[in-house]
Amino acid sequence: MAAPSRPAQAQRGRLDRFRARWGRSALSAAAAIMVFKRFVEIGRVAFISFGPHAGKLVAIVDVIDQNRALVDGPCSGVRRQAMPFKCMQLTDFVLKFPHSARQKCVRLAWEKENINEKWSATRWAKKIEAREKKAKMTDFDRYKVMKAKKMRNRIIKHEMKKLQKIAAKKAKKPGKAGKAPKGKKPEKAPKAKKPEKAPAPKAQKAQK
Repeated sequence: MAAPSRPAQAQRGRLDRFRARWGRSALSAAAAIMVFKRFVEIGRVAFISFGPHAGKLVAIVDVIDQNRALVDGPCSGVRRQAMPFKCMQLTDFVLKFPHSARQKCVRLAWEKENINEKWSATRWAKKIEAREKKAKMTDFDRYKVMKAKKMRNRIIKHEMKKLQKIAAKKAKKPGKAGKAPKGKKPEKAPKAKKPEKAPAPKAQKAQK
């Protein structure tokens, strides 16, 4: 059988490279779709990370361009305005309302989904709240927290020692199964009396 010509080999190589390239891109795209779920869309609720309204929630009403969006926060005290995406962090919540909806429609969708309650129950909101509380603490508050931590650690250490002692006693019990309890000593068997030796007969003195 004749070997394939050079043009055929080159074409086959190009086909292999094409398949490998688009196969990898398809796999990476599928992985991205599976992992990433927060997209900029109408109704997406976002958290304002910095700026004059930092710490508040808004809903995306319209996308102006690749850098800005029209947002509205009827239940968070943020008026409808244009805001750059770099100021916002997208959340998992999405509201259902039409494109460029009025404030009344956004408010109804917000209250229907209970966004404020759902947000306060998330780990994200709890971390922010804890950080704010820590920043507002006085020196006396920090001292009280320190003393409470010391007391908690002391109690934990004491209980751990108790558990370690109990575990050590349980580990020693199987080895002492044959021994009598400490309270009563086993009675010793009476010793057998030795037989008295008979006096040896005195040798008669030899007669002179």
